[in-house]
Formats: sequence, C-alpha cells, structure tokens
Amino acid sequence: MDLPRVLLLATGGTIAMTPGADGGIAPALDAHALVAAVPDLAAVASLEVIAFSNKPGASLTQQDLAQLAALIEEGFARGCQGAVVVQGTDTIDETAFALELLARRPLPIVVTGAMRGAAAPGADGPANLLAAVTVAAAPAAAGMGALVVLGDQVHAARHVQKAHTTLPSAFHSPGRGPLGTLCEGRLHLHARLTPLPALRSPRPLQEAPIALLRIGLDDDGRLLPALPDLGFRGAVIEAMGAGHVPGHLAPLLGDLAARMPVVLSTRVAAGPVLRAAYAFPGSEKDLLSRGLIHGGALGGLKARLLLRLLLATGASPEALPAEFARRCDALA
Repeated sequence: MDLPRVLLLATGGTIAMTPGADGGIAPALDAHALVAAVPDLAAVASLEVIAFSNKPGASLTQQDLAQLAALIEEGFARGCQGAVVVQGTDTIDETAFALELLARRPLPIVVTGAMRGAAAPGADGPANLLAAVTVAAAPAAAGMGALVVLGDQVHAARHVQKAHTTLPSAFHSPGRGPLGTLCEGRLHLHARLTPLPALRSPRPLQEAPIALLRIGLDDDGRLLPALPDLGFRGAVIEAMGAGHVPGHLAPLLGDLAARMPVVLSTRVAAGPVLRAAYAFPGSEKDLLSRGLIHGGALGGLKARLLLRLLLATGASPEALPAEFARRCDALA
C-alpha cells in the first residue's frame, strides 16, 4: 500500500539546535538530519524534504512565510497530501495562522517544533516531528485550516498560543482546548473547524508595517499621534478587558483611526472584544463609533498579522472591516 506523500519544510529553531563551545544552543541540524533521527517516519509517510532555512523562529519574516506558502502550494500541486513546517516555537502561533491565510488548498498544513534542543535530556523534537507528520498524512486532518502539533496535542492555528517559556507543554488554546490528540500513533479528533477564508496572494507581498500597542493602567498614549509619521500603515490596540482604554485615549484613537486603519483587540488571553455592552468614554462601543475595526477574539499578535497581510495583498482600507469580520466571526 502506497504511503501518503507529505512535504516537510524545515526552517530551523530549537528542534535543530545543539550546544556550542560556550554551552548555549544554536541552529546546527538541517532538515535531512532531523528526518534521519526519526526512523519511524518511514512507516508513516513518503517525505519530500526541503531545507528552507536554519534560523530561530524569532528571525522568520513575512517574505519567508510567503515563500513557505508558495512552496506548500507547489507541493500540493505535485500530489503531496499534506505539509509539515518545522520551526522555532517562539513564533509558531503566528506563522501557522499566517500560513492558513496564505495557502489556498484545504489540505493539511501542520506546524511543529521543540521546546528542548536536540541534545537535551528528554528532547521533544523527534516525538513532535513524528506526530506532526502523522497528522499531515491523515485524511481526517484535511479541511480544518493550519494546525499546530506539539506534545501529542493538535491545536488550531487561529486559537493556539504559547503560554510558557520553557515547558514542553507550552502550547494551549485558551478558552477552547485542543482539537484532538495522538495516541498509539493515531489521530483522534474531538472537534472540527473549517478553514478561514484565504487572502489574495500576489508575489511579492507589499510592505505594510503595523504597530502593536498594549494599553496599560494610566497609559498616556503619547505614541499614538506619532505612528503615521513613523511610517506605520496601521495599528492594533491591545485594549483592557473586553475592549476598553482610559477615557482620555479615546479621542487620540479616533484621530488615529481617521489617518490609518486601527484594530481594536484585547490583551486578555481568551474571549472576544465586545461590541455594545459598555458605553462609557473609552469603552468598546465608544471606540468602534470612532472608526476602530472590531478585532473579535483574534488577539493582538494575530490581528496584527491579519491586518498586515490584508494590506500587503492589496486590500483597500474601506474593505478592512468586512475582511476582519469574515475571519473573526469564524472564531466565535
């Protein structure tokens, strides 16, 4: 019986790092070395391996993501039935979300990595790689958007967050939980999702710098008027609670929204920005009436990515509220 064909793209990260002379770990292993360390992969899928890069997850760029999405689309066109991206865990929650937006076919895209370096006791990279390929090769994983697989848990890219700096169990989906698990080498799904609407994907993507500002207690907002002059094309505001800021910031945010797209998000780990429950100055109702874009339950990091990619793929400012609604409503 022919094995499923799976495209594996390695970008680096902790999973590929080994200790140097100074004791710290750094990228060292390429894609083929990672695969060679997990001989059980040969019984799960026929792998097409691409050594895309070898750098930390924190150094990945928007152009890297566009190239990865293009390579995945090309792999699917050649007959690959799933794709695995191996990368550093620092940005897995962001890159998986971006790949879901940029890839257009409903075949499985799985992102994985490791919390411990390849030479560390109890290194989790080999198990995570085997689990990720198992999910990418499973027909049941198709049609759910991009997935993140670590620690034998399967998370939706749109929900997952890195919740701890060092633990192997670092990835959670607050308020949601995982979509499924792996047990005895088999995928068990507890829930299903439909993919978010893909973006138009011209090559290359336009540059669209987006500011991300978290609002804290007694924030004076002095950065807000400066953003357009600093070259930003938009901003995401991580507000307090369900979408609230100090009252004196509301006029500043309204003025900013008249000059560039401004998305209202929340700094809280789970739950949506509300629309009309509160009506005081600086409340969500007040801010939305001043022209801010409703960010739903997306969270600041992913709202920033969505706004950046929408502008980078040519969406007009007038279309942005509807484009956000198409994707944020799917998170409900």
